Amino acid sequence: MILIWWVLIMGLGWNGEGRMVIMGLAAKCEFPAIFNFGDSNSDTGAISAAFQEVQFPNGETFFGEAAGRLCDGRLIVDFIAEKLKVAYVNAYLDSVGSRFKHGANFATSASTIHTYNNTSFPRGGFSPFSLGIQLNQFTQFKSRSNRLYHHESVELLRNPILVKAELSLTYHAQENPLRMHFPGPDDFSRALYTFDIGQNDLNVAFAIKSDDQAKAFISGIIGEFTQAIQYLYEQGARAFWIHNTGPAGCLPSSVINYPLKPHNLDKYGCVQPKNEVAHEFNSQLKRAVSQIRKQLPLAALTYVDVYSAKYTLITQAKELGFVDPFVFCCGLAGNINIGCGRKAIINGTQVIGGSCADPLSHVSWDGVHYTHAANRWISNHILNGHYSDPPIPITEACYN
Repeated sequence: MILIWWVLIMGLGWNGEGRMVIMGLAAKCEFPAIFNFGDSNSDTGAISAAFQEVQFPNGETFFGEAAGRLCDGRLIVDFIAEKLKVAYVNAYLDSVGSRFKHGANFATSASTIHTYNNTSFPRGGFSPFSLGIQLNQFTQFKSRSNRLYHHESVELLRNPILVKAELSLTYHAQENPLRMHFPGPDDFSRALYTFDIGQNDLNVAFAIKSDDQAKAFISGIIGEFTQAIQYLYEQGARAFWIHNTGPAGCLPSSVINYPLKPHNLDKYGCVQPKNEVAHEFNSQLKRAVSQIRKQLPLAALTYVDVYSAKYTLITQAKELGFVDPFVFCCGLAGNINIGCGRKAIINGTQVIGGSCADPLSHVSWDGVHYTHAANRWISNHILNGHYSDPPIPITEACYN
C-alpha cells in the first residue's frame, strides 16, 4: 500500500491552471467548439455561398458532391474537427442547412490578413473578407448567439407562433430550441481558435523586389495578425492553434507561372524566391507567437509548422506513394487549364475542367490547393504535435 501511495503521489501534479496531470501527461482537452479564421486552405463553403457556388468535381472523393471546398474531399480543418470529435465546422456565410453548435468557420477563399483595395473580386484579386472582417463576423456571431441563448433576441419575437410550436413539439416550454444550433456562452472561452492565413498576403510581398522592403511589409502583416490574437483574447479566447504558411514556391501554379531564371528552382523543383519569402513570414510569425505568450499569460498558443510538413510531403511524394507533386489533378481540358469544374469554349466546343482518374495519388488538386489525400497525410503529421511548438498534440492545445 505504501508503494502504491508513493507512486500515485509522485505521478500526480498540477499544470498551473488547476488541472491535474498524470505521470507528466496532460489530460485531453474537451473543446466544445472550433472557431476558424483563414483562406481557401480552410474555407468550408463561405466563398461558395457568398459568390459563385463551387462546382463538382470538387468534393468527389469524400463527399460525392461539391461541398463548398476547393478540394476533392476534406480539408485540414475537417480533420481537426474529427480529431476533436466535433462536427465539421460550417461556414459562417452559409445560411442553408448550417448548424453552429460546435463553432463557426469564418475563413474565405482568397482572404488576407491585411485589407487591400480591391474591385476585381471574384474575377481576380483578394477576397473582401479579410481577417479584420472575419473578426467582425465573429464578434457579431458571439453577441447574437449569447442573446439567442438567453431568449433576448428579436429573432425569437418575430415569429412567436412558430417558436411556440417548435417548443411544444420538441422541448419543455422553459427551454430555447435554438440552443441546439449555437454555442453556449461558456463555449467561447473553452473553444479552440484555429488560424491558417497569410499565403495570399505573400503574393504582394512577392512583387516587392527589395528584400528589406519585403521584410518590412511582412512585419506589418504579422503586426496585424498579432492584434487579431490580442482582440480574440480580450473576447475570452484562450486556446489558439496557429498554422504558418506553406511552401508557396512548390505549388504547381507557381512553377508554371513564375518567370523561371537560372538558379530560381531548388533541387526539388520548387521556386526558391517564393519559398524564401514564405520562410521570412514564418520566422516572423514564430517570433510574434513567442512574444504574445509573454503578453497573454492565460493563453495557450500552439505554433504549427505546416510548411515543413507540406514540404516533406512534396519532396518525398513518390516515396510516399504519390505521383509527381507538380502534376495537378483537376482543371485540365486536354492540355489547357480552364479551372477545376469550370466550363470554357475551345475550338467551338464547350469543355469542362474535369478531374484525373485517381485523385488519391495526387498531392495537388487544382494547382493551388491540396487533395483530400494530401490533407489527410499532412493532418496525420501535424495533429500529433510532431511539427508543433510546443510539441503537443491538438487534443492538449488548451494547456499553456
